[in-house]
Amino acid sequence: PLKSGEWEIDLCHLPALPTLSEPGLLVMDMDSTAIRIECIDEIARLAGVGEQVAAVTAAAMQGKLEFSDSLRNRVALLAGAPVTILDEVAANMPWMPGLQLMVDTLRGAGWKVAIASGGFTRFAGELQQALGLDAIFANELAVEGGQLTGKVSGRIVDASVKAEVLQQLAQEYGIAAAQTVAIGDGANDLKMMGVQSLFIPCGGHQLHVRHIKPRVAVHGE
Repeated sequence: PLKSGEWEIDLCHLPALPTLSEPGLLVMDMDSTAIRIECIDEIARLAGVGEQVAAVTAAAMQGKLEFSDSLRNRVALLAGAPVTILDEVAANMPWMPGLQLMVDTLRGAGWKVAIASGGFTRFAGELQQALGLDAIFANELAVEGGQLTGKVSGRIVDASVKAEVLQQLAQEYGIAAAQTVAIGDGANDLKMMGVQSLFIPCGGHQLHVRHIKPRVAVHGE
């Protein structure tokens, strides 16, 4: 890759790119990708355990911790928090600039757009309703008596599940591998890079992606 002295842009040769002239599939992460926050950190902040959870989140996103275990540990710290906290976070989710335009453009070109997130269904569902997304895959926070139990229901959406989701949706929608794109910001997204045509890393986490096939690196505030 080359770096400009004036612009923080990585350049790499891409032998072929997906095209809007044919149907395609975009699968994107949610936290720090489709939206500008990590929802679990916001929940934790409102629950009074923000610093403890944020430290584990940062380590997990950098690949220093196994994602599923780190998620369980972070969610356990939320036990007893009122479920209304989720509504507060959902009502104040800042979208990434250009998200609406990107989704509208892709869907207008006949593309399918989905979220595969290690975050939570409460927030992915909010985006699905607002943007008209074709599918969402995320984790379900267990609730009992109006409070978070500190547990996750069902199978955790980790890196392997995200890769499975991309392949499953491409097959379901009849999309060729050359017409698939994934966008993500953390170590939990890396396995998607092996099963699609183009991977676009974004956000502030340092990803070790230089050995992977076609990618476009985006740096920004």
